[in-house]
Amino acid sequence: MNNTHNPGLCPCESGLVYAGCCSELHSGRVLAQTALQLMRSRYSAFTLGNTDYLVKSWHPDTRPASLTIDESQRWIGLKIKAVSHGGTDEDEGSVEFVARYKMQGKAYRLQENSRFRRLEGRWYYLDGERPG
Repeated sequence: MNNTHNPGLCPCESGLVYAGCCSELHSGRVLAQTALQLMRSRYSAFTLGNTDYLVKSWHPDTRPASLTIDESQRWIGLKIKAVSHGGTDEDEGSVEFVARYKMQGKAYRLQENSRFRRLEGRWYYLDGERPG
């Protein structure tokens, strides 16, 4: 796990331990109840190299056939900037975030406004726009 603060804490920076947070979603025991919860679980999946979860949580209309994670990327932080809709009683929402990572000792930032859509009661990542 590439969490630089406390190895027991979830990489999504919820403040909860991984076993009681994103692990439940990654295993399929629990479904995300909100767009934000799905977004955080997807960030955790990136940090842990869980491509199966990333593909499964991608909306069927925009899902790639396969996904490869660059193993030289070390994810080091997530900041949620804004959440619009995506609640338990909604079918669409968006989450703007900044994710920080390092590659070969250099720091990078990925900023995106991700869109999520609920399909048959389940939240999926639809797509994202990057500023600029």
